[in-house]
Formats: sequence, structure tokens, C-alpha cells
Amino acid sequence: MSQRQLRIGRVEIGPGHPLFLVGEVGQAHDGSLGTAHAYVDAIAAAGATAVKFQTHIAAAESTAREPFRVRFSPQDNTRYEYWQRMEFTEEQWNALARHAEERGLVFLSSPFSEAAVDLLERIGVLAWKIGAGEIRSRPLLERMARTGKPILLSTGMASWMDLQTAVEWLRPFDVPFGVYQCTTAYPCPPEKWGLNILHELRSRFLCPVGFSDHSGTIAAGLAAAALGADMLEVHVTLSRESFGPDVVASITTSELGQLADGVGKIRCAIQNPIDKDAMASQLEELHSVFGKSIVAARLLVAGHVVTLDDMAYKKPGTGIPARRAADLLGRKVKRELAADDQINNDDLE
Repeated sequence: MSQRQLRIGRVEIGPGHPLFLVGEVGQAHDGSLGTAHAYVDAIAAAGATAVKFQTHIAAAESTAREPFRVRFSPQDNTRYEYWQRMEFTEEQWNALARHAEERGLVFLSSPFSEAAVDLLERIGVLAWKIGAGEIRSRPLLERMARTGKPILLSTGMASWMDLQTAVEWLRPFDVPFGVYQCTTAYPCPPEKWGLNILHELRSRFLCPVGFSDHSGTIAAGLAAAALGADMLEVHVTLSRESFGPDVVASITTSELGQLADGVGKIRCAIQNPIDKDAMASQLEELHSVFGKSIVAARLLVAGHVVTLDDMAYKKPGTGIPARRAADLLGRKVKRELAADDQINNDDLE
């Protein structure tokens, strides 16, 4: 079976298309709408394809008993209060989505409740990104699938069985989907990137595959692109001195620009394989510039029998090439040759 393609709005994703690069804001805005809009501008300026947020509605997804995984916030007494502080109104989400569109970005936001799905559906989100912690949330996945829009699955906490089960839940809805390799560690060290899984994801699910990066470097994304990833999602921050739980696992928006440039070049290289012999044929004339010819190593008088000590190898490569030195051994010189004169066939008996 051939691999399925994925289309989000006007953007085609998969082999033969540019890499789908997503700047993940997550909670980096820290509840500030102005900061959220600043991220849209910075991610667009960096050259990404999409900007992604997370849509949290505290009352719909959490309770006061939810613990902090890592207690990072000095101003929120509970995780529930933190989610409340991260909320935007529907009007504010709509403004962010329109801003992204104006900057040429695909707008994405991971919903963490069915209420968040409904909100994002009303503002016209083009695709759904499933956070790693929601891979087992069948009602949420099926709620998204019923919209018919593409679904991007993150596998940070998933076993192969979890992922296979999630895909089976989606199949009755016949929605296009893609899968990200991801490891839920912040920051994620190189030995846990799991780049080897990209090929396995593609062969198992015949869909576009990607890498969701929490490494805090651009190295992981460049490596994933070199291995043929179709999608790349990376957490971003305006500054490494910013506040927030994901800063240590993020790259700066300036580094996002470097990553965008790098993965673009890598993707271009992958999509344009070369024929070594054909390329060498095109460059044949350069041998006359960079190659070396056989020249006289010293004064050679007429009648002299050529030995290896009589030959030197120097530019330009317009004469007999150095690789043919053995063909000249034992031949007699017809005319006197000065040091550095090219030795040509007409000069020898």
C-alpha cells in the first residue's frame, strides 16, 4: 500500500512536500494575551509553517485534586488554578487564529476537553493535535474525528498497543492522520529522542510521520529532518530567561529561524537525489582546472628514456592525467623538454 497524504488547509504534508514545521507555544504565554500574539509574530518571522497553542478550560478538564507534576508556579496554589490562569475567551482565541492566518501560519491548538474541541471547532481550526496525555482518551479522539478534520497524534506516553488502539478508534471515521514520535521528558536527552521510531511509524501506519521535540536544541529537529520526517513540532520561547514549565525544553524563536532554514535545506536535499555518474559528467570540464597533468620533473634531452623520476604532477589538468603515468615509462623523448613542460604523446616515441 502507498503512503497516505495529509492536507491541512492549503498545506500538503508528506513525501514530496516541504516539511511541516510547527512552533509550539504551549503555556509559554503564561496567560498573557499580548504575549500570545507576540509569539504568533515571532514564529511567523522565523519561517515556521504553523503555530500551536493548548486550549485549556479548567472546569472541563481538571479538578482541584489534580497535582502539579513539578511545582513550578509561585502564584498558583493548585494546578487547577494554573489552568484557569491559562484560559482565553472564545473571542480571544478567535483573534489569535485570525492573527495567525494574517501572518500566513496554520493555526493549531491542542484541546484537552470536549468543551475545548467545541470552542476550537467554532473558530474554525483546520486540524486537531492530540497531546501525548490524551492518547487513551477515546471520547475526546472520537469527538475530534467526527468533525472529519485531520488528526495529528503525539505518542510521548504511548506504547505500540496504545497507538494501534488510537488508530483503530479513528478508522471508522476515515479521517486523515499523521503520527509524531515524541518522548515525554522535559528536556529530553539525546538517548531518549527515539529517532529510530520514525521509520517504524511510517511502515506500520502508512501516514506522514513527524517528531515532537522537547530537547531544547535544534539538533534533534535537524536529525529528524535528515531521517525523512514530514512534520516537526518544537517548543519555543521568546527568551531562555522567561518564566514557565517548558522553557528548559524549548528553543528560542531566533533558533527556530535557524531550524527552519536548516530543515528546509535538508528537505530539499532529500527530495532531489543525484546520480553520481551524471553529476560527474556535468563537472568533467572542471578536471582541467583542478586536475593535474604529467610534466617534466627536470630537463629531459631528446632520446632520454622516461622513468618515474622524470615525471611530476602539476596543474592545470589539460595534459596527460597523472593516473596514466605508467603509460609513459620506457618511452623516448623526441625533443628537449624543460622542467614543468607538459609531457604529451607527441613528445614521445
